Amino acid sequence: MNATLDALREQTRGTVIGPEDDGYDVARTVRNGMIDRRPAVIVRPANAGDVMTAVRFAADSGLSVAVRGGAHSVPGFGTCDDGVVVDLSGMRAVRVDPLTRTARVEGGATWGDLNDATYAFGLATTGGIISTTGVGGLTLGGGIGYLARGLGLALDNLLSADVVTGDGSFHVASEKDDADLFWAIRGGGGNFGVVTSFEFRLSPVKDIYGGPMFFELDKAGDVLRFYRDFIADAPEELGCFPAYQIAPPLPFIPEDRHGEPFIAMVTCWAGDLDAGEKALQPIRDVAPRVAEMVGPMPYPALNSAFDALVPPGLHHYWKANFVKELTDDAIAAHLEHGPKLPAVNSTMHIYPINGACHRVAPDSTAFAYRDATFATVIAGMWPPDQVDDAAGTAWVRDYYDATAPHSEEGGYINFMAEDDQERIRANYKGNYDRLAAIKKTYDPGNLFRHNQNIRPA
Repeated sequence: MNATLDALREQTRGTVIGPEDDGYDVARTVRNGMIDRRPAVIVRPANAGDVMTAVRFAADSGLSVAVRGGAHSVPGFGTCDDGVVVDLSGMRAVRVDPLTRTARVEGGATWGDLNDATYAFGLATTGGIISTTGVGGLTLGGGIGYLARGLGLALDNLLSADVVTGDGSFHVASEKDDADLFWAIRGGGGNFGVVTSFEFRLSPVKDIYGGPMFFELDKAGDVLRFYRDFIADAPEELGCFPAYQIAPPLPFIPEDRHGEPFIAMVTCWAGDLDAGEKALQPIRDVAPRVAEMVGPMPYPALNSAFDALVPPGLHHYWKANFVKELTDDAIAAHLEHGPKLPAVNSTMHIYPINGACHRVAPDSTAFAYRDATFATVIAGMWPPDQVDDAAGTAWVRDYYDATAPHSEEGGYINFMAEDDQERIRANYKGNYDRLAAIKKTYDPGNLFRHNQNIRPA
């Protein structure tokens, strides 16, 4: 294998790391500390040509390919045993064109990279909740975030993408060129190739009015029932979601309440700043607030506000479902299980995906659940020296089992666990067969199978 890797190095401008090389153990690490895999080789490309070389090497060697952007994949899909890891972390450039209101973003960029670049121009697009998340993984799976009700999902703002497919060929996919491929990557995850760059539509968003509010646990039912009704026709400039959260030791939270569980509401008003306080007032009126950190702030500041709760090395296990209606029975299940958070890092979020997300037909992109109102995630995250893995996993599974009967069959693939593969068809509903046919065209050998895998038709 060493001789083979030497030949790969000769063809690669970036870095090639094998099991015998210094730095291999660091290079194979992803953010979920439960994942421990040993790839045959890790390639850190310098450009799209290196990606093509790495994919061809994998195909010729009979090896699978794992693609790594921000390395946030909960199941650890950014690494693999005995395969080729294409680690895009060296490709993070962002170029903003303020005249066309677009951004060209390399495949290894994070949302922090993108937001920092666009903020200078007073522009943004829908991103995630944690700034260290990779742009690529989030977008390919959908792209739920603070701005989704007003701007649509991240994938709804994607104009084109450069994609290296299973035979190592390079495609510029858009509505005009490789339209099937472009349709599939908007929600189909990493099943169809390595995206080396994305072109996004940007919108005027700079400073927002928002932040988290904490309410007593005994008000959780009031908060959830209010949210269910309020978000149905709230102004689309408002992104907000309820969360169960153990209070971290932050200055704005009373010191004697640190470490206690609360029901929180995280808010983002992306309209006129002067109207922000009035827009959030109905939320403030639901119940007395224990603490809040709400006010004007740069959009990138909100996007990175919770980064410290998700450091590398935590152990992760998540479950998710789409939800059309937050019923009283569903709320009862949340009230029972939400307060049992195993660690300050763990949480449960109910993201709104109505508004602009509903104005896209379910078959216009691979993301099928355009009739869902919410995307719920039960995110088990804990330091391994503080919480037993079995206990943390049991909290997620028990919570999921209680809420799933009140939810849709499918869920958001970016929130899925490794043991959710049997749900893959449900996650795409009527779009699955078309995805499987496109998979056969662009990756007939299922080279890209380290994902929520769509098998070739």
